[in-house]
Amino acid sequence: MSQHIEIEFKNMLTKEEYLHLITEFSINETMIDTQINHYFDTEKFQLKEMGSALRIREKEGRFELTLKQPLAVGLLETNQELTKDVAFSMLQGGSLPSGIVRDQLEKNDFPINKLQYFGSLTTKRCELQYKGGLLVLDHSLYLLKEDYELEYEVEDPVEGELTFKQLLQSFNIPIRVTENKIKRFYNQKYSLH
Repeated sequence: MSQHIEIEFKNMLTKEEYLHLITEFSINETMIDTQINHYFDTEKFQLKEMGSALRIREKEGRFELTLKQPLAVGLLETNQELTKDVAFSMLQGGSLPSGIVRDQLEKNDFPINKLQYFGSLTTKRCELQYKGGLLVLDHSLYLLKEDYELEYEVEDPVEGELTFKQLLQSFNIPIRVTENKIKRFYNQKYSLH
């Protein structure tokens, strides 16, 4: 169980830009992991309204429950390991288990009993150390859609933003307004109705 502040910059990529970066950074299949994000909210999207997100991340047979909440700079990320049985129970409509994530939601008087599972997004991810931060290349598949994204996680928001913009510029990638995965997932989910 842990909490930390996440500061990251994101930019959507075209498939061509993604493939170009894969080549430029000499990334091969063994460097790419697959993870599945399972998203939760209330029917009225109360987490989304708070700028927050709740997910279970499934990776290499492990399950982690994560709550992201907005801060003045970055996001407060609260993580809690889950057993496979507890994770599958939540996916089948079971309740949120006790622990640091539940405690964090209860502090905000959040209606935990109204949480429901909305669906999953699968990401093929490669992570690289780059100029003092973590560079992440993502290829995501969800709800009949796929997209490509570049993320840069840093400690220092000012220096990180400068480095990220220089990287984009060096590859002639335009800066694009980029929503996080859960927002893209929900936008796609409701465009299909």
